[in-house]
Amino acid sequence: MDKFADKRFWEIDLLRGIAILLMIIFHTLYDFNYFGGYNFDLNSGLWSYVGRASAMMFIFVVGISLTLSYSRAIEMNMSKPEMYQKYIKRGGKIFSWGLAITLITWLFLKDGVIVFGILHFIGLSIILSYPFLGLRTYNLLIGAGIILTGLYLGDLVFDFSWLLWLGLKPYGFYTLDYFPILPWFGIILIGIFAGNSLYPNRTRKIAIKNHTGFLPIQLFCMLGRRSLLIYLIHQPILIALLYLLGFVDIGSLF
Repeated sequence: MDKFADKRFWEIDLLRGIAILLMIIFHTLYDFNYFGGYNFDLNSGLWSYVGRASAMMFIFVVGISLTLSYSRAIEMNMSKPEMYQKYIKRGGKIFSWGLAITLITWLFLKDGVIVFGILHFIGLSIILSYPFLGLRTYNLLIGAGIILTGLYLGDLVFDFSWLLWLGLKPYGFYTLDYFPILPWFGIILIGIFAGNSLYPNRTRKIAIKNHTGFLPIQLFCMLGRRSLLIYLIHQPILIALLYLLGFVDIGSLF
């Protein structure tokens, strides 16, 4: 077996799988509201926490996964230019999926076009994260500063739109999915801190019992291993199911 073969940690797949399930639950309720005229309160209370917890968990795990990828690249003796090219290619691919979602929402939605959603954010963050992948404590401090800065900017609006990707929202801006660099890149950096602390050199620092023989754990891990595919296809499937069951009216799209 290739000694550089991909090494998966079941607990990371588990966290990613839980995040995906929470996302599906939240988006199901969102579809009820958007297409069916229901009135689930997604901006406060329990459901708002479900949505935010899903995003925070998923983005945090992205940071951890980046450290595992970085450690693997070091094991393979990749040069720094080769490493950076790897992250540009990987980030660019995910960002391209984000652009595809921008196009789809522009074609089919009346309002709320997604111009910088979670896939745009993750794609760009993978590229921006490269200088931070070898750091530990600094990532915790910088990440906290980025989060605080983003929370402050979240209440402000500006008379220009070219920095909305950073977190500077223009007047009247409305979108169905918005994950600007500030504050969300801070969670990526905290995830990198956690990855470098808990999985140095792709080795689990703290011994934990393997629970993958438990069926629910297996299912969550399966979801986690296919998170990008599930993210890309879950909304069309959800909308189709809700329409076939008579819960929503997709005619409201047109």
